[in-house]
Amino acid sequence: MIYLETPEAVKKAEEQARMLAEHVFRPISRKYDKNEHDYPTELDAFAEVRRKGGAGGGKKAPADASAIVNGGNMTGVSSIAQLCWGDVGLMMAMPGSGLGNAAIGAAGTPEQKVKYAGCYAAMAITEPGAGSDSKNISTTATLDGDQWVLNGEKIFVSDGERCSHIVVWATLDKSKGKAAIKSFIVEKGTPGCELVRVEDKLGLRASDTATIRFENCRIDRDCLLGDKPDIAATEEERKKAFGGVMQTFDNTRPMVAAMAIGVARGALDMCEELLSAEGINLDYKKNRMEVSAIEAELYELEADWEAARLLVMNAAWMADNSKPNSTEASMSKAKAGRMCNKVTLACVKLCNSLGYSEENLLEKFARDSKILDIFEGTQQIQQLIIARNVLGKSSADLK
Repeated sequence: MIYLETPEAVKKAEEQARMLAEHVFRPISRKYDKNEHDYPTELDAFAEVRRKGGAGGGKKAPADASAIVNGGNMTGVSSIAQLCWGDVGLMMAMPGSGLGNAAIGAAGTPEQKVKYAGCYAAMAITEPGAGSDSKNISTTATLDGDQWVLNGEKIFVSDGERCSHIVVWATLDKSKGKAAIKSFIVEKGTPGCELVRVEDKLGLRASDTATIRFENCRIDRDCLLGDKPDIAATEEERKKAFGGVMQTFDNTRPMVAAMAIGVARGALDMCEELLSAEGINLDYKKNRMEVSAIEAELYELEADWEAARLLVMNAAWMADNSKPNSTEASMSKAKAGRMCNKVTLACVKLCNSLGYSEENLLEKFARDSKILDIFEGTQQIQQLIIARNVLGKSSADLK
């Protein structure tokens, strides 16, 4: 049975996040949109709020197998949505909020979770020749004694300039395909880890996005994230090996989907406020056929938003209760990303010149929304994952 009410513990976290979004993020949102590469120093005092969860929300099994748990993942997606109602770029710029933190929480050993608690970890996956298809990664990791040696280049690394650590995806042996792909934790400043450039972007301008090069970058053997680097021999073992790395996405995709939920909610609230000033107010008691075209479109947008929100909450709940959620994580990401693009652009349109002008944040919400349908796996990749899982096909069978 699905319960549509938000748990009380989650509500408290939402309230705290909303206060931060409303009183800190919104007032400085335009400032850092215009000054893209300036660090938002106003966030330093609130960084501890993001660090309280340690290295990131991982899957936690309940003591009683029949118990219902609303834990770190559900609290995380709810809080993220509220923060992104304020500004998604500023949320991503908060120290300790990197996607690498979620990777450590999802796949790290107990010792690694303790060691890297409080760090600010980015995640480096995308390469010039390997975008959404992670199995084509060519950055290499070679074991040399008690150290790994990394070589390769990563692009579009969110928080790559400001982070303290980077979770790097690399292959142990390109000929072994996806079975050889592992994640490594690299501390910024390690010799051979070079920040090449920081990108200029359409949206998320308060958050830095970097290109990072690894050239004979040596890290300790225990910097391998999670399990030991055995390369499985059988097809079943190869699936299991790569699945451990891909588990990261089962946690982070609902989080990115939650960002889309927050941005879309911010756009809807602002749009409805501006329209209300013109005498257009929603009345859910009315039949759809009794309202204006503008009201009817707003009802559709609200319904689309609610559907996406429930998918996100379901995927997070499954993660908290140690239920396989790969399909649901991709569903939430695909639906929320598409919904956010649709909602923000529609809000700009409905508010005419006020939506297009920098006088309000609607045009910024629309720009920010585009990346939420792209990173952590594009719309096309999510649909492919869902199709494979629903049809019981492998990546070799369905490309």
